[in-house]
Amino acid sequence: MKTTLSLKPAEVTKNWILIDAEGLALGRLAVIIAQRLRGKHKPQFTPHVDCGDHVVVINAEKVALSGRKAEQKLFHYHTGYAGGIKTRTVRQRLEGNQPGHLVEKAVERMITRGPLQRQQMRNLHVYAGGEHPHGGQNPQMLDVAAMNRKNVVNAQKG
Repeated sequence: MKTTLSLKPAEVTKNWILIDAEGLALGRLAVIIAQRLRGKHKPQFTPHVDCGDHVVVINAEKVALSGRKAEQKLFHYHTGYAGGIKTRTVRQRLEGNQPGHLVEKAVERMITRGPLQRQQMRNLHVYAGGEHPHGGQNPQMLDVAAMNRKNVVNAQKG
């Protein structure tokens, strides 16, 4: 008998995961976070249910980019006024007052759009420094650097 099990929202168990982003490649980090938020790493993954985990990212300001992306990659946004288009480089966003937004936006763009995405993005907690207020949940450390040697950007090449 072949049956497909479909997880119901009441049956979901959410774990807490802690990731230290220091020295990790931004894109590779965002892929791993997006998979954990969606719950695709679990055997009982159900596409229409928020079955992912809570992910806490610390040291988001120390995330690395390979090559010259920090100076060459541009982000555009509009203020809402006529002629109000603004452009910032990745380095300017990392050195700005909210460096965690770079990681949040990278993850947000990797998750399917819609109401489920907004619900899953509430489970992402990004902090620029090494401190976080989620110690009471006992998050398990996920060593992203040890998963693949390409996850760490070699800073001595440049």
